[in-house]
Amino acid sequence: MTSGGSGGVSRLNHHQMNTQFYHVTIGDTDFQVLKRYQNLKTIGSGAQGHVVAAYDIIRGESVAIKKLCRPFQNVTHAKRAFREFILMKKCHHKNIIGLLNVFTSQQTIDDFTDVYLVMELMDASLCQVVLMDLDHERLSYLLYQMLCGIRHLHSAGIIHRDLKPSNIVVRSDCSLKILDFGLARTAGVNFMMTPYVVTRYYRAPEVILGMGYKENVDIWSIGCIFGELIRGSVLFPGGDHIDQWNKIVEQLGSPPPIFLDRLQPMVRNYVVNRPRHTGYSFDNLFPDELFIQRHSQTEPTKLCNAQARDLLSKMLVVDPEKRISVDNALNHPYINVWFDAKEVYGSGKPTLQYSDLIDDDKEHTVEVWKKLLYKEVIAWMTRSQSIDPMTLDHRLLNGQEEYTEENGEENHGAMARAPAAAAVTNSTSQVR
Repeated sequence: MTSGGSGGVSRLNHHQMNTQFYHVTIGDTDFQVLKRYQNLKTIGSGAQGHVVAAYDIIRGESVAIKKLCRPFQNVTHAKRAFREFILMKKCHHKNIIGLLNVFTSQQTIDDFTDVYLVMELMDASLCQVVLMDLDHERLSYLLYQMLCGIRHLHSAGIIHRDLKPSNIVVRSDCSLKILDFGLARTAGVNFMMTPYVVTRYYRAPEVILGMGYKENVDIWSIGCIFGELIRGSVLFPGGDHIDQWNKIVEQLGSPPPIFLDRLQPMVRNYVVNRPRHTGYSFDNLFPDELFIQRHSQTEPTKLCNAQARDLLSKMLVVDPEKRISVDNALNHPYINVWFDAKEVYGSGKPTLQYSDLIDDDKEHTVEVWKKLLYKEVIAWMTRSQSIDPMTLDHRLLNGQEEYTEENGEENHGAMARAPAAAAVTNSTSQVR
């Protein structure tokens, strides 16, 4: 079954649609959703969840609903689920996917197994856009929006850590949003990247080699995506982490001694004893024939192949200390034709820091993460009047469990792939 609905919805009032649930099976996944969401149709599924499109009767618009996949099967999944919800709840930016609602049909902590995140529905992911021919105007505008979204996350102390085409979605007007924050974590300290982080093809050299990382690990990923949009295929399709490193140095060249000196001894020994590569110039890696030779309808002299290659050469730098920053990328000639201070810098008000919401180094059991997320979901549903507070376990809502006030812990507080569509067919934005 690929779609679902519930009869007699027209006879329900607003309160009933927002509080009553119905069951529908999409593919091999059972959904227990509020009656306000009708005509469910599958979009896609992955390790983190199953995503469907639905029509929200109350809002009068189509939305995406992500059912998290077995969020409490282990500590890693439980922490990811809590992290993704908190970040989506707190991040408000036009280039970050918006969280519209969250719900569960289970009203006790013992029964709590399912979490549903309701998000904006977009037209396609960049997986589909990669297959299209994009001119400089559309390429630069998509890249500008990625950088604006990432800058917003970084200003809040968040490193995304898993940027890839399937985690970036677009509409047919060329507007873009970043999603899936289950792997994001605190910035500001050189952390060792955990093994499961970042899809291999978009993994930065400092991650592959076990070095510390900082915000510009996301810049490498954006550079890989940018190059893929131009070339129409993955830049560094490594079969494993060693092959991934080989693919990088074969194209970009072996790193200099100043970089090798920062590696751990065993890693350095391996890298030094590999065959050396001189790499290729970016003129050879991205020749003119890869670019769509189409004049911009707005400012044809602003954007050109040389500018695109220059930005790529500054993003795809093996040494993170020499890689371009987000701010400098936004001011690059290939990007700054779109520059709008309100989009780049936001309201100017201090951004709530991610570290104030989640302590990434805090070790909890699955049960504690589950209780923390349950408390957040129920609080949301209570505020949105999707649940009757009288039916709840008030020990949790009143902070009487051992994991909250007694331990001095505060109440801390992905639509994955959108359907293929005729995305980015026209750029309605004007070059600024």
